[in-house]
Amino acid sequence: MEELQEKSLARESARVEIAIPATKFSSLDDALKLAIRSAADKKALDIVGLDLRDIASFTEHFVIATGTNQRQVQAIADEISERLKKELGLRAVRIEGYNTGEWVLLDYGDFVFHIFNETSREFYDLERLWRDARKIEIPDDL
Repeated sequence: MEELQEKSLARESARVEIAIPATKFSSLDDALKLAIRSAADKKALDIVGLDLRDIASFTEHFVIATGTNQRQVQAIADEISERLKKELGLRAVRIEGYNTGEWVLLDYGDFVFHIFNETSREFYDLERLWRDARKIEIPDDL
């Protein structure tokens, strides 16, 4: 009798995942779209956007991108900062990690842009930590 009970319990432990629809790029505000385009213009790799509005209160979006080395990570951060300042008059509330160039964080309040080198991105794995967030559809032609 115990064997039958164990087998039935094993069958009931199936995992069900619900697909969350992605946030459309076109629905993002201009500053966030410009930041993503700026990173793409500097050849940032594997740009991923996360919509945190349903699960966090400190910001609305995370964008995660990778640079191949310290100079590229810094160049991506510079491009985002300069274009947002020049075109929209926006300055980051906080910038962290710029000098080391392993992980630069640009905090614009409504969104936070993370630029990693490959090793740091793999180590911190923010996509896994925020896996409950809705993805943002990033166009391939950026």
